[in-house]
Amino acid sequence: MVKLSLPPFLSDYSQDSFHLKQHLQEFLHLDSETLDEKLAAGTQQLAELGNKDFDWETPTAFYRDKVGEVYLFELGAWHLASHENIENTLFLIVDHAQGRVLDFGGGIGTHTICAALCPEVEQVIYCDINPVNRDFVHHRVEQLGLSKKIIICQEIHPKETFDTIISFDVLEHLADPSQQLLQFYQALTPEGKTILNWHFFKGFNQDYPFHIDDPQVIETFLKTIQSKFLEIFHPYYTTARCYRKWI
Repeated sequence: MVKLSLPPFLSDYSQDSFHLKQHLQEFLHLDSETLDEKLAAGTQQLAELGNKDFDWETPTAFYRDKVGEVYLFELGAWHLASHENIENTLFLIVDHAQGRVLDFGGGIGTHTICAALCPEVEQVIYCDINPVNRDFVHHRVEQLGLSKKIIICQEIHPKETFDTIISFDVLEHLADPSQQLLQFYQALTPEGKTILNWHFFKGFNQDYPFHIDDPQVIETFLKTIQSKFLEIFHPYYTTARCYRKWI
């Protein structure tokens, strides 16, 4: 099997996912050993917090007010451990992202950074409700010299439009992911594309208590995406999918 290489303008991804550990150490003022310990414990800590505090009646409050720095460690551990899988999502961004890009629920900013480095992309709007995430990505953007190309915000105006919308590991955290799909549809330009993935599964041991897994919600979601978007074939081994608007 031939191993593909990312284009030269993404060479920094091989350096610890755009220098992720370095940025975490700087932002959180941690030494390397302490950071490794917190990364190792992040997934379990977030699961425990979710089982204790997450409520589908108030999911926004959980991500905005409760998770704090723990989410950085959970996301950081996932990105570092799944380097090759995430690399394949970057190939999708390189192939399809252009113009004005929205990274919805952008987390620790890996995909925002990738999009901003793509020559066909003019501007990236990073959107996340978690204030710690936003502050951390602001730090990363400054360190990488991308401040002129990336805008960081908490929410998007309903009349905003985008040529590309990316959203990774977000839809399963929403009580109504179908409604979010419809908002993506409205926000995309006529020739726009969206790159998405989802994981409607709580884990075999309730590792992801904040993932929705209701069969009716999932069925409605799949019907919505099939009625509004046409999937674009891609050759990469990843659960992410690329779609264009079905007009």
